[in-house]
Amino acid sequence: MCTERTPRVAAARQLARRAGRTRAGRFLAEGAQAVREALRWPGRVHELFFTALAAERNPELLDEARDAGVPLSEITERAAAGLSETVTPQGIVAVCDTVDVPLAQALAGSPRLVAVLVGVADPGNAGTVSRVADAAGADAVIFAGDTVDPHNGKCVRASTGSLFHLPIARERDLTAVLDACRAAGLRLVAADGNAADDLDTADALAEPTAWLFGSEAHGVPGEALAAADDSLRVPIHGAAESLNLATAAAVCLYASARAQRTP
Repeated sequence: MCTERTPRVAAARQLARRAGRTRAGRFLAEGAQAVREALRWPGRVHELFFTALAAERNPELLDEARDAGVPLSEITERAAAGLSETVTPQGIVAVCDTVDVPLAQALAGSPRLVAVLVGVADPGNAGTVSRVADAAGADAVIFAGDTVDPHNGKCVRASTGSLFHLPIARERDLTAVLDACRAAGLRLVAADGNAADDLDTADALAEPTAWLFGSEAHGVPGEALAAADDSLRVPIHGAAESLNLATAAAVCLYASARAQRTP
């Protein structure tokens, strides 16, 4: 049984940090759902760590990993805690290749709906938006500017496996992202709580669209707002002051998805 001092466990623990992930080109996917989705990505899972309790709860995942030729390593509860960023570790962690692809690849094939995260620092929000984009049938999610690493542990957990379902791109050059979206035929629409127009009055939601989402604290940066073809807000009919980023993104993406699918 592997402990926290076992070299393979110690090496995997380095992947909890961005520098370690960048150096190794790998990241940790923790929890049964994330591991299940990772195993459906052939050849990209390099090792599966699990506790005895996790093995009892998820025997089918161990069988699937074994059938795929993935090395299995039982670890102690203490070792599992060292690989986890949660208060209550789930006891099952996969070491995976990073999922991000070049920007041009993410936008290939005439996309119709893309989510662009601009300067979003909160990993929970970023992961949830990736999950929402997946559910809404988006073609890609782009992490632009100083947005959090999509392989951050909390971001991976919040995506609940969606990180493996659609192209994820990272590009620090915001101008390059906006230019690439335009070149792909996408209309740039900023989600802005202060916009004059809202989703109820918008008349171009059926067009191929790249939605720009900013941080919850500061919104879409001025550079991106200035470059956008349009800015729209989610109408608030009650007394709530605002919506959080993930909720607003869900409303916006589904508004486009519905319009694009309406004959």
